[in-house]
Amino acid sequence: MSRSPSQYDRIAFVASKTPEATEALAKLAAHYGNAEPDKAEVIVALGGDGLMLQTLRKFMRSGTPIYGMHRGTVGFLMNEFQPDGLKQRLAAAITALIHPLVMCATDVGGKTHEHYAINEVSVFRQSYQAARLRILVDGKERLAELVADGVLIATPAGSTAYNLSAQGPIIPINAPLLALTPISPFRPRRWRGALLPDKAKVTIEAMEAEKRPVAAVADHDEVRDVARVDVRMDHSIAIKMLFDPGHSLDERILREQFGY
Repeated sequence: MSRSPSQYDRIAFVASKTPEATEALAKLAAHYGNAEPDKAEVIVALGGDGLMLQTLRKFMRSGTPIYGMHRGTVGFLMNEFQPDGLKQRLAAAITALIHPLVMCATDVGGKTHEHYAINEVSVFRQSYQAARLRILVDGKERLAELVADGVLIATPAGSTAYNLSAQGPIIPINAPLLALTPISPFRPRRWRGALLPDKAKVTIEAMEAEKRPVAAVADHDEVRDVARVDVRMDHSIAIKMLFDPGHSLDERILREQFGY
């Protein structure tokens, strides 16, 4: 459902620190104003995918729609930059609802650390030795031992990021699924991962955690020397991302499956 341009009078701009993004911020703020994020009707992020992920996490509980314009390096989550006609583009934009992952990592000292991720939660070997991991889904052991560089759990929105580079499956944005993908698996050699319901709780236990230390990363938030990592999708949080018609997130994910 489209909105009237007048309903987006209060726009908050956030930008990365690159010259392109700061220049765009100054130009757009001068033309459209720059509201405080907590009073804005929409947040416009100027930068690359890194800036977008930070913005999504920072404002994920606000309910405010977020629209990105590409002024960075990688722009899969961004719309094309065009300073003119912004309110009309916002009014015509398509909404994609995404839910974040919540990671609860317990380190070898017993301390717990909670972080959210839009794309993926990854568990990596922390030294020259491969990680030995045990994987449970909803409390039931599914893989007694995975010897690998690591393993990741990706959302549909994140399935075309690190997950795809690790040979994981691309997931349509509206599919109620998570990708569980190994990173450079050594044993079992033929295991290529699994597709799980997005209501599943995934537990990854580090075997020989002190001898073979591993780290857990939720997008960019890292916890080192972990013994156990619990991951689930938080359906209580629904983030509204806005995309120009014809360039929606589900269309981009579909294109990735055909290599363009």
